[in-house]
Amino acid sequence: MAYSSSLFSPVCFNPNPNPKASPLSHKPTRRTLSVSAIPLLSTATEVAAAAAAAPLDAATLAVIGGGSVAAFAAVLSLSDPEKRRQVQAEEVGGGDKEVVREYFNNNGFQRWRKIYGETDEVNRVQMDIRIGHSKTVENVMQMLTDDGPLKGVTVCDAGCGTGCLSIPLAKQGAVVLASDISAAMVAEAEKQAREELLSGKDELSPVPVLPKFEVKDLESLDGKYDTVVCLDVLIHYPQSKADGMIAHLASLAENRLLISFAPKTVYYDLLKRVGELFPGPSKATRAYLHAEADVERALQKVGWKIRKRGLITTQFYFAKLIEAVPA
Repeated sequence: MAYSSSLFSPVCFNPNPNPKASPLSHKPTRRTLSVSAIPLLSTATEVAAAAAAAPLDAATLAVIGGGSVAAFAAVLSLSDPEKRRQVQAEEVGGGDKEVVREYFNNNGFQRWRKIYGETDEVNRVQMDIRIGHSKTVENVMQMLTDDGPLKGVTVCDAGCGTGCLSIPLAKQGAVVLASDISAAMVAEAEKQAREELLSGKDELSPVPVLPKFEVKDLESLDGKYDTVVCLDVLIHYPQSKADGMIAHLASLAENRLLISFAPKTVYYDLLKRVGELFPGPSKATRAYLHAEADVERALQKVGWKIRKRGLITTQFYFAKLIEAVPA
């Protein structure tokens, strides 16, 4: 996945950091992450123009400047995203899970395959999200390899998308179970894995072990793995369900659990509402933000603790990334 490292400035992951301290307050150490500064858009007009040029769905969270947020605050009440979500659920005959499955097998698949891919046929917002997601994958790989080689390590990539993480894991020798709720995503991930891992191999080179791909939602995952990774999936679960998902994922992991999620703060929550004013022509999925304290409490309930944490942001992408281990 291509990205421009020149866009980023250093932020570090620290073991057992002060939970009240911002990740930006730590001095860089060996566990340095690269994340971008957030450029400010100074007026509501600029925000509206950006949204009109590149429509956002509810899973695409725009990070914009404080002045613009203030300008939009007065009109947030005019949007009715909940009504739009109810209509979506009725159309597919179910709730959040059915909406997510339908979206990522159709319009969402086409949209996110481009974002996660390498095509130049993406707009400015989509390219920015590609960069942000790529940095999250890069940071996950760094965290996983910090503790030693991945050869033979079993990893469950829960919500694998098009294989952005599963393929690099396989290249490092990990034994990967890759799953996603979307059959279209799984088919694309398997196609890309075969192209990247098997093409051009000669007889003297070891053949990488292809990930095992399955169409499953998070609730259906089973088995035991050294490490479980779940990136940018909790955005589809309200906190009441996210607690159960976190507990289930922890039950599958023997040593490590890595999760990324959109952090819930007053500021980010308001930004999400601004983004919902510009849903674009394609159907949007319901988007949920999660407070880091709530995620941490869910882990503590099942006997896990956070060992590392950090924040990855670009202009239109932001994610909290944590690594949890048995307490």
